[in-house]
Amino acid sequence: MALRSDTLLLSAGPAFRMTESLYAVSPLDGRYAGRTAPLSPYASEAGLMRARVRVEVEYLIALADTEGIDLQLGTQERQQLRSLYKTFSEEDANIIKKLETEGYAGFDATNHDVKAVEYFIRHELSEDIAHISPWIHFGLTSEDVNNVAHRLLVRDAMEEVVLPELLSARNDLTKLAREYRDLPMLARTHGQPATPTTFGKEMAVYAARLGRAISEVQRATENLAGKLGGASGTYAAHVAAYPDIDWRGVAERFVTGLDLEYVSPTTQVNPCDDLATLFDALRRANSIILDLDHDMWLYISDRYLGQETTEGETGSSTMPHKVNPIDFENSEGNLSKANSDLQFLADYITTSRLQRDLSDSTVKRNIGGALAHCLIGYTKLQTGLDKVAPNEQVMRDELRNTPEIIGEAVQTILRREGHEDAYEQVKALTRGERVTIEDFRALFEELDIDDDVEAELKALSPETYVGIADRLVDDVE
Repeated sequence: MALRSDTLLLSAGPAFRMTESLYAVSPLDGRYAGRTAPLSPYASEAGLMRARVRVEVEYLIALADTEGIDLQLGTQERQQLRSLYKTFSEEDANIIKKLETEGYAGFDATNHDVKAVEYFIRHELSEDIAHISPWIHFGLTSEDVNNVAHRLLVRDAMEEVVLPELLSARNDLTKLAREYRDLPMLARTHGQPATPTTFGKEMAVYAARLGRAISEVQRATENLAGKLGGASGTYAAHVAAYPDIDWRGVAERFVTGLDLEYVSPTTQVNPCDDLATLFDALRRANSIILDLDHDMWLYISDRYLGQETTEGETGSSTMPHKVNPIDFENSEGNLSKANSDLQFLADYITTSRLQRDLSDSTVKRNIGGALAHCLIGYTKLQTGLDKVAPNEQVMRDELRNTPEIIGEAVQTILRREGHEDAYEQVKALTRGERVTIEDFRALFEELDIDDDVEAELKALSPETYVGIADRLVDDVE
């Protein structure tokens, strides 16, 4: 018998709350709730409410600091106002929601989330500063509050949660690179055997790439920009009330005082080019990790990498032997979803019909979801990296069984000695053929070369033909 959702929600009570993640619409708040919980203060509706209260309060204080405005706020009054967001609680969030949807404490339902925040602040003012109520939201449009609030949340989410996980993943790669810098491994180009490398060097490539991408993400995070300007971006209401005040200067001081860049001119909306830059930078970092996920999957498939097993864990419901690369697969899936969301967000939020349309408002509520998929992808990658260890014997055996890969070195040394047909000779011996080291040695003995060159050629080995791969690891800081 199917359960009706309204019956379930109304009747389950505490029992439902204990297992509410099992009934979440999104896996971000369901199956992966434990992994996405660190983003809750920045991506939840309550988090947005708190950020809006912060913007409204700091704007009030900025007005009080503006010469020519008849608003006075002493130290205790400022502390009281700031406590509204510094001690913001679940109860406060519920009050704001009631103000929006059903009314509260004499206020009718606003059906407007930012207006509900304004009324919340009015309601929370003590009697001795209730006279400042007219100054709350003075001259502002909702987007003045929202654009700054969203950036405060995104910036903090990036700095406190997302970037640390990205940096941790890079550190894991750097550790693998240094630990296995000398471990030789057959490389593959076009899926075919190619000049050997080392496992450490390959991990160093990803560590270096990810490091550069993280720098771009950090730069984009630091350059998030807020705007203030009223209903059409002209400061019309501000100027109407106080025509002699430098409102652009007030706005810039207010926005930069919150450690955001200041953007001007704008329409009613912040053009969001800064957010798009951040989302594009995140996509590049994610694409590097996706490339790594694919390679690690293939290394595991080729048995170059083994995986630690967990007691009681099942790899397949029917094949008891299986140890699947599920963490890399999960990382791949979540980062693919994240990149799809990030591209959509970057494309969508940078457009607005004329001076304002509201379609971006609902879209921006999904920023947290995109960051959550990023977070899952990064943590799953790290779980996968922690489980793997190179199968050194498998790697060395494959190198020994693929001696044709020294053909590149052979023809290069012969070119050095002036043999014009060196490439053709090695090609005739090896292309599409299974050869042995003995086949190469027979070729060397037929060549018109000095004894020391012949000895040099005979000393070639697939296991040692790795150039300076071990030293290249040091290029990763």
